Amino acid sequence: MNKDFHVKKSTEIEKIIKAKISVGDQYFVVYKQENHDNLHMRFAISVPKKYGNAVERNKMKRRIREVVSKLAFFKHYDFFIVVKSSASKLDFKAISDDLYKLFARAKILEV
Repeated sequence: MNKDFHVKKSTEIEKIIKAKISVGDQYFVVYKQENHDNLHMRFAISVPKKYGNAVERNKMKRRIREVVSKLAFFKHYDFFIVVKSSASKLDFKAISDDLYKLFARAKILEV
């Protein structure tokens, strides 16, 4: 996935959170914001230190990036995925299914 698809600045992430449009469950929270300045969707991932050591956190980020790369999103959306520590017991299939449901509830998927 191209680096243009990543939200990098903390000020941009704060704007997404302050938009207060979110959906969540026991494993993830997805914040979204419309952004008509970009020609494609952008996203950021946050895995807290409570989740585990750096290896486990990076593994979760890689899995989420893979799920995001396989799905078709509406353009002009920025979203921010927060992983809860309870997600550590999930395998890739469960992560994929759970995120798909959250993205569908957030109405950012092109179905």
